[in-house]
Amino acid sequence: MAVPPSLALSLGVRIPQLLFGVAGLSPAETGRALRIALDTGYRGIATAPGTEAAVGAVLAAAEVPREELFVAVQVPAQGYDTARRAADRALEELQLEQVDLCLLDGTKGAFADTWRALSRLRTDGRARAVGVAGFGVSELRRLIDATGSVPAVNQVELHPWLQQVPLRAFHAERGIVTAAASPAANAALLSDETVTGLAAKYGKTPAQIVLRWHLQNDTVAVAASATTTRIRENFGIFDFELADDDLDVVAELDNGTRV
Repeated sequence: MAVPPSLALSLGVRIPQLLFGVAGLSPAETGRALRIALDTGYRGIATAPGTEAAVGAVLAAAEVPREELFVAVQVPAQGYDTARRAADRALEELQLEQVDLCLLDGTKGAFADTWRALSRLRTDGRARAVGVAGFGVSELRRLIDATGSVPAVNQVELHPWLQQVPLRAFHAERGIVTAAASPAANAALLSDETVTGLAAKYGKTPAQIVLRWHLQNDTVAVAASATTTRIRENFGIFDFELADDDLDVVAELDNGTRV
């Protein structure tokens, strides 16, 4: 069974470059899809608010050692006390004493106070690393200036149509790992002529070409699907590499399109 490559976070924790995401799935879909994902070989799981109980039930029944799993949760920006309660509830529903990554999701409201709550979660041993989601350079600067700490991860919309070059450069300067929440632009990218052409060249699917691009750009791809075929397809990206000139071709697709 293939083992996804991983990246080192700033705290020494390693994050798989391919995470199985469950955002947008119902509890029933989450349970079924996650079981298939674990059987396929995924060991990184990106939960979403409202999915934790379904994920926890699957993990409790799965014959996968906890030390082989990487589990990430998200807590909306909502202030210190509310964030602590939300994080505690997420861990309780996951049936876990500790998560591997807790993300502060969103830049509205008292996000610095929420960050302090998540940092306390890390200090207490309830989260191995903490990061953010949806932050731009200005928000990252505000957070770092206000708290004196740097997020381990920033999860943002990122795909060949929206390559976030200045943001990724800032991440590189500060040691922040970039994670892509919509690695294939919510599937819209999969009919792009350049992507389909590369798929034909490599004998792979468009989704596999896009996910491979993420891996070779040292980003983490959060691939969500409820379809058995797509779940397994997304995992089939570890037996080939895109040539440098093909990476350059994909780089030219950047046009700022958001989905």
